[in-house]
Amino acid sequence: MATQVRHPIWLPALRAPGARTFAALYAIESFARALVSSVIPIQAYEMLKDEQQVSLLYTAVSVCALLITLTIPLLIGKLARRWVYSLGAALLIVGAAAFLTNSLAGQVLGMVARAAGSGALAITLNLYIMDHIRKSDFVQSESLRMAWSTFGWMGGPAAGVLLYTKFGLVAAHGVSALCAIALLALFWYFRLTENSVIRPGTTKAASPLRNIGRFVAQPRLRLAWLIAFGRSCFWTTFFVYGPILMVVTGEGKLAGGLLVSAGNALLFTAIWWGRVGGRFGARRIMTIAFLAMSVTLFAAGIAGQELPLVAAGFLLACAFFAIALDSLGSMAFFRAVKPRERAEMTAIYRTYLDLSDLLPPLVYSMVLAFFGLGAAFITLGVFMAICGAITWRHLPKTL
Repeated sequence: MATQVRHPIWLPALRAPGARTFAALYAIESFARALVSSVIPIQAYEMLKDEQQVSLLYTAVSVCALLITLTIPLLIGKLARRWVYSLGAALLIVGAAAFLTNSLAGQVLGMVARAAGSGALAITLNLYIMDHIRKSDFVQSESLRMAWSTFGWMGGPAAGVLLYTKFGLVAAHGVSALCAIALLALFWYFRLTENSVIRPGTTKAASPLRNIGRFVAQPRLRLAWLIAFGRSCFWTTFFVYGPILMVVTGEGKLAGGLLVSAGNALLFTAIWWGRVGGRFGARRIMTIAFLAMSVTLFAAGIAGQELPLVAAGFLLACAFFAIALDSLGSMAFFRAVKPRERAEMTAIYRTYLDLSDLLPPLVYSMVLAFFGLGAAFITLGVFMAICGAITWRHLPKTL
């Protein structure tokens, strides 16, 4: 009837998902992981009493994590994407519980669960980013995400070691678990509103081996993977061997945590690096970053155990340039991957993180059998120079 009026029903809604949405989720996830990033290698070293054995432990864990990562697209094909993200957060909680057993079995289980959880979170979050962020906004979005994660990575490692040394394992891993619970709550808060921030995935399952072949066949994806792998190798080395260097040389556990926190504090420069990349070109900035990392790693290796604080200073300088790659490197993948292959190719791309946890410790375990701890940094410096040369030669100038 003409006299009938249907009044609008006002439903609660969230803003459309944007860079801040994903930055918030990543910031909380970062704090959950950062709190124990320095505690885990110190805990492993106290248990095994040998740097080489710690390297072998990280190698074994990384193999397991790699196999799990390759199966995540199969999981996404069977479950809604939100459940895979939730599983990732739950695995961080399971890992924290395993570490509390303070046993070798618990250490292995905790490290595997933590790595698998991080993989599930990273893959699903990247899929959401590609769904909701325009390609032209990737640099700004990634810079903001890295900058927001600074709060977690800056204070988390030192805070975790402080909790560990003053109050024990329960305090350090317990707070990390609480952060993972908060992440899960925030995620579902976004999901359960009328305008859901995160949509369920619809990706079909595919063979992991077929996905690998498809990824390797695309040169731009291979190059994006190498860039990510190179900078992730540095962070693995920094997080694991930086604290060990401080402990072995008598500087103390807290010094190791402070070193990692200081390096992560530099993530505030991510937004600046994003602007520099936009002005001078990502190809040029990423090449310079790789070469500068090579030089500073050589210097840190030469200082080594004889001058641990000097070595720490050079590692911090290297971290500054690594953040340029954190800010700009993902753009190479985001712009290269085809929309219909996002879930499968993101899972393969994500293996850079698992292999950067696997291969450096494996190589270092052989190097450390003949040389001191500084040789690990020099070895990595050689690889950074190679990555810089390949980036300059093959990365498109228009990127």
